[in-house]
Amino acid sequence: MGEHAGIRVVHRSGSKLNFRPPVITNDSKFLLCASGECVKVFSTSTEECIHNLRGHTDLVTGVHLNPCNHLQAYSCSTDGTLRLWDFMDGILIKRMCNGSVCVCTEVFQLLALHLPQSGDQTVEASQLSVVLEDVSSNPAAVSLGRGGEYIASIKCLQLEVFFFKKQKSYRLFLKVDNKKGAKNTFTCVTCHPKDDCIATGHEDGKIRLWRNFNHKKEYTYTTLHWHHSAVASLCFTPEGTNLLSGGVESVLVQWKYRENQRDFLPRLGASITHVAVSPDGALFCCSHSDNKITIIQNCVNVSAVIQGLVRGESARTDLMVDPRTKCLVLNGNPGHLQFYSLQRDKLLYNLDIVQQEFIHELGLQQFEVVNAAFDGPGNWLATVEERRRKAAELELNLKLWAFDEQTQSFVLNTTIVAPHDSQVTDLCFCRASDSQTTLLVSASKDGHFKAWQLAAQTEGPSWSCDFVGAYRGLVPECCCFSADGSLLAVSFQEVVTVWSPGSWELLTTLSQPPKSIRNLCFGRLSCSKYLVGTAGHNLLCCWNLLTCSLEWSTSMEVTLLLADPHSDNMAAFCSRGINMSLTHQIRFSLLSSVFVFKPSEPRPLFSHKAVCSGKVSRAVFAPREEMLESCEESSQWLNRSQLCFLTQNMDLMTFTTETEEEKLMASSKQLVIDDSVAMTPFYLLLGKHRCQTLEMRDKESSWGSAERTPLPKGSVAVKELLQTPAHVLPPTSVLCAMFVESLLVSVTDSRSPEEEEMEGENEEDSEENVALRAEPAPLGREMVDSAPLTKAQTRELRRLVKLDHGWFSDLLDS
Repeated sequence: MGEHAGIRVVHRSGSKLNFRPPVITNDSKFLLCASGECVKVFSTSTEECIHNLRGHTDLVTGVHLNPCNHLQAYSCSTDGTLRLWDFMDGILIKRMCNGSVCVCTEVFQLLALHLPQSGDQTVEASQLSVVLEDVSSNPAAVSLGRGGEYIASIKCLQLEVFFFKKQKSYRLFLKVDNKKGAKNTFTCVTCHPKDDCIATGHEDGKIRLWRNFNHKKEYTYTTLHWHHSAVASLCFTPEGTNLLSGGVESVLVQWKYRENQRDFLPRLGASITHVAVSPDGALFCCSHSDNKITIIQNCVNVSAVIQGLVRGESARTDLMVDPRTKCLVLNGNPGHLQFYSLQRDKLLYNLDIVQQEFIHELGLQQFEVVNAAFDGPGNWLATVEERRRKAAELELNLKLWAFDEQTQSFVLNTTIVAPHDSQVTDLCFCRASDSQTTLLVSASKDGHFKAWQLAAQTEGPSWSCDFVGAYRGLVPECCCFSADGSLLAVSFQEVVTVWSPGSWELLTTLSQPPKSIRNLCFGRLSCSKYLVGTAGHNLLCCWNLLTCSLEWSTSMEVTLLLADPHSDNMAAFCSRGINMSLTHQIRFSLLSSVFVFKPSEPRPLFSHKAVCSGKVSRAVFAPREEMLESCEESSQWLNRSQLCFLTQNMDLMTFTTETEEEKLMASSKQLVIDDSVAMTPFYLLLGKHRCQTLEMRDKESSWGSAERTPLPKGSVAVKELLQTPAHVLPPTSVLCAMFVESLLVSVTDSRSPEEEEMEGENEEDSEENVALRAEPAPLGREMVDSAPLTKAQTRELRRLVKLDHGWFSDLLDS
């Protein structure tokens, strides 16, 4: 079955915040950063995400403020488009201004792109010119000079400066190393905003300040050195009085320009990848390797921390979902598990598992969390931590954590030191039919699997070993329980053993075909009689547990197999190698694909080739808060759950449907509607209540609505006050008098000139008209039969009132 065009692989919740340098707005109130396929707008004071600027269909690669309007920002993406946003209101600008921007293409050329004036949201670039050839793919390797007169580019051991007016470039070179063996490779560059000075960072931790670079033989540079490793980022303050630098030391260094002084802000928590400064110089900003952004005020105080999904070098535990909070759970900071909300796209909290201080020292072996598992209701969490010593001695701890209702977190209940003699290969919980029986199984390379039983004691519940199982001296690789907890499957190399947890009797063995079993998953719901596993590196097998025979098998290089707990679907990630031709070189690369299927049918429900590069070894089905109710059969497997997976580069990816995309786009464009309706934030706050009020009025009877006095029309001053964006309103003192006057009731007659002409100008007629308007309806007629008079009828009635009726009194006297 081929790929389905209605489903895409996207970056969603948990995307990187440190992919590109963040941007601070002119008033230092907001921070913009590229995150997956959108641009996130954060408040620098509350750390909350104000807007998600959605519109790009691929990874956003850069964000820059519009130099002509400080309330707008440009964004560029690998989808080949640039977009201009009003980040205050969170909407896409329909009319793009003239300007020139620089972008890097896939062939690493620096291009000047002219944006013509147009009303379209996406403008096709017709004027392109090459500025520099053969530039680095790192954005930190390019910087604009003073007043935009020149641009500096670094690559390997070369510094190139291109002057726009002269259309001439100068190249400066360094040797591979100096006499002391230091490495001179360039790592980052930035230009002074006021002087002709270029600062470059190097792999050996040195910083060079270049001057007179428009002369090949007369250039000079001075050297600054504090970092012991490569300089990751450099940035001048707006006035150029200070130079900021950061690296793996987690220390922000502030160098005084033209002075031999420096200040430090240490212990920022993780390696610094980017440094940025607000246009007014009030705030500093650092991006860190753990997907964190630190906002620094007054050069010394950390005022806010924006934490995304914590990213380490690798994920040792599986991707899990907390049954209680529906959070994504995996390795976070060293020795911790992080609980990340995919719905809110926010880190909720970190759970300290190791409970020891982490020491940042290269080569030091420390405890790591390598396995974790939740029970069904989320009452218990099991973790395994290990540490290897230099003498190949392995230390293991199995910890059981109970959920505390008061603290709404997990509390350590039982610690089992050395639960196995060798490394733990798998860990899984079973929730049996008896609600008071909880069972945990751990498999190890020591050739045994152990069952740990929860028992109630006088001092409280605790865990102890209930059974130790083995099979012919083979090593158990993986284990899993059936959905009802009646069966336990444990793979011993090429043999699958099926056990009864009630009596610990070996029920049967499955050994076809003779290859090492690496993954096992029981079917669910209508497919509960099937057991699916991967044999070797190129075989996917399905066994029928009723007949204890192989139901079907297919040749497939499966790297990961997982089951959806909310349906009877399964997903298999596969990898295949291809040869790629790039710049006359043949490069071997791995691409991963995904297949979604039901165990009862080998034909896949969905397939997607080349979802990412490299192998996928971590994935999970995360439940949705609301069902999508997709009509297309090919995407119904995503209605209840969303499939999330980690790439080799630790990018969290997921699958999305057209229905979900349209829903997200509609929510982000809710301010862009008909001009006759003022969709202000105040309206969004009270709009639902207003709609409900109108519906109640429509349901009322007509007599009730007829006797109700119509509400006064809204004041023009009040409408302008509510429709005008808050950031452009004048001070409150100016608005106060206008607002109070708008609330006063006018005593002037608001009748039309035609009505005034028909009425006349004498006071008696006015009194008669008032009396006529105030005359009650006849008592013998119901209000439901009365209808409002038209203008013509009203004029005729007033004309009759003005006539002389004296002749009628004479008739009465006679």
